[in-house]
Amino acid sequence: MADRITVDTRYGPVIGRDKEGVCLFAGVPYAAPPVESLRFKPPQPPTPWTEPREALKFGPAAPQVPSGGMTDSAQVRWSEDCLTLNVQTPACDDAGRAVMVWIHGGGYRTGQSSIPWYNGARFAANGDVVVVSINYRLGAFGFADLSHLGPEYALSSVSGTLDQIAALRWVAENIAAFGGDPGRVTIAGESAGGFSVSTLLGCKAAQGLFQQAIPQSGGAHHTLPEAASKAVSEYFLEQLGVRDAVGLSAVAVDDVLEAQMATIKHFERGAGVMTDLGVAVGPFYPAHGNTLLPESPLAAIKTGVGADVALLTGSNADETTLWGYGDVDEEKLQRIASGLGAAGVLETYRNNRPHADPEKLVVALTSDHMFRVPAIRLAEARAAHTDATWMYLFAWPSRAFEGRLGATHALEIPFAFDNLDRAGVDLFIGPGEVPQHVADNMHAAWTRFIKDGNPGWKTYSLDTRSTMVFDDTSVSVDDPAGEERQAWEGIR
Repeated sequence: MADRITVDTRYGPVIGRDKEGVCLFAGVPYAAPPVESLRFKPPQPPTPWTEPREALKFGPAAPQVPSGGMTDSAQVRWSEDCLTLNVQTPACDDAGRAVMVWIHGGGYRTGQSSIPWYNGARFAANGDVVVVSINYRLGAFGFADLSHLGPEYALSSVSGTLDQIAALRWVAENIAAFGGDPGRVTIAGESAGGFSVSTLLGCKAAQGLFQQAIPQSGGAHHTLPEAASKAVSEYFLEQLGVRDAVGLSAVAVDDVLEAQMATIKHFERGAGVMTDLGVAVGPFYPAHGNTLLPESPLAAIKTGVGADVALLTGSNADETTLWGYGDVDEEKLQRIASGLGAAGVLETYRNNRPHADPEKLVVALTSDHMFRVPAIRLAEARAAHTDATWMYLFAWPSRAFEGRLGATHALEIPFAFDNLDRAGVDLFIGPGEVPQHVADNMHAAWTRFIKDGNPGWKTYSLDTRSTMVFDDTSVSVDDPAGEERQAWEGIR
């Protein structure tokens, strides 16, 4: 493979490089910079160029404030000029390979496509898959509802979602030149990236741009109703002190971020998902009740939207240990359960886990509420329309911090990508032998699904609820923790 390779895209030629035995094209613009008069507006096509453009370095992330958590502690290089993507491919030929488009997580407010855990080189080199990873607008820049300022802002509450659709359209128009098949596209993502995948699954405007979907720890009901979105944005504008379109296009980025963080602090209640607005999602999530998302993605999926898309979805056994709940006693446990409307559900967990202390019960309850039950409800919503749905549960327990993390949120990512040797993964895994056999199983399943539309176990049906449990020994289990699943019936 040559050290440098040039590929013609619809907008102009780009120069990539050989890295880890595959071709990497980094920082390729898929839309015009959303700055000045384009700020808070739908993405526009990039300005074409004629001279070969170097695509050797990852583009900057979207503007953000790191949360300081275990997976989000470092400062990032960001810019409003952030609408770029990266392509990793075995070869720029006419082989027509399957394509995976990865959408990063981060609560719709942090993250970027260049995180080492998302390196798709193993998919490309070992699985003969083309991998695309994207950046998109975050926080207020991507999801503030400014529709009252004029029709050009009618979709400002889903600008970030529109960015994702624009990236998928770029893939449809250009990926063949990178050795990919635009008719064999899988969208995948984790956490807010998983929410994004499920939102796109339930978005009519996105249909046809992908044939398969892998939302990891991300259901389809993580969007804001219109009223809640408007309340969040009203408070945001009050903090910003700007009330007109001209002012919004000129205000400093840092001021937008400051007002955004003040708004989040005002509305958020616990683990980034509970707000004072009576909804179990955070401020500056995508909104439904507009022309892009007339109804919630889950409601649309129940009517059959996305039924022709094969789906692989699931969650981790101990998702919420990543955030932690401090010291948990019986009183705090009861308060959290009541806040979720799940006081009765708690008794089922207590009966099924007689030796669990209040902290472990909180983790089990909240992990299911935020991630496992939404994944199940997504699968259930499709049951009347298609049987092309597969479910997984990642249960391999981290050994870090004396085992307190368990199978925590985001732990499955380096296993799915076969990236256990990447920076920071060892801290998540903990001491001892590297669990490469678990990564081998999971990575192979993801590769099979991306290439063939079947990960290798039984589909998820309402009769059997077959679920692949990834652990030291990975086995398919029918309806794992079924009593606890049933206990959530009728509770959002």
